[in-house]
Amino acid sequence: MLELGLKTLLAYLLGSVIGSLVLGRLRGVDIREQGSGNAGGTNALRTQGWTFALGVVLIDVGKALLAVAVLPGLDLPLVGIDPAVGRGWLAVACAAAVVAGHVYPVWYEFRGGKGAATLIGAVAVLAPAALVPVAVVWLATVMLTGFVGLGTILATATLPVYFALAAPGSAALLTFGVAMAAFVAYTHRSNIERMRAGNENRARRLWLLRPR
Repeated sequence: MLELGLKTLLAYLLGSVIGSLVLGRLRGVDIREQGSGNAGGTNALRTQGWTFALGVVLIDVGKALLAVAVLPGLDLPLVGIDPAVGRGWLAVACAAAVVAGHVYPVWYEFRGGKGAATLIGAVAVLAPAALVPVAVVWLATVMLTGFVGLGTILATATLPVYFALAAPGSAALLTFGVAMAAFVAYTHRSNIERMRAGNENRARRLWLLRPR
């Protein structure tokens, strides 16, 4: 169990490296003080431009790739590989931890992003084919409603459905999918409140049904 605990902790610490805040420090800005106040890629795009946002996404996706693809198989000194720890459960534990670290980063007063880009990186390692229905649902939702946050919530909700159908024997993946769907909905609660109040921003370039 030492391996499980230590690698989950390392994944969380890696997740706590927030792309927008690292690049923002180099630029002399804190995007948590601009736009929506969120440290994620969408706010980075709206307040700093696409080149800055691209760098943010590369960091936030890349750290998830590292946490999920490398950490579970890493033979750490004095820890080694514990045969009692299932590799599937270890991988999803690291995936969940890196997403949690992005949302609640210890390095930045526990004020991070909403976890979407980091989750994409984690899923790209765990089950890359799952990204297809995720992308389809996200794009369809944004094109029909203009709401990026709603698209992210619904797209993440496809994960447990996909895992139940495509990997019915994997309790680890199904548990991860359900947990992430609930977690991402929670991190987007402010978006839900703004949608209910009628003042949520819309992605007008992708919103096909916008008023002409």
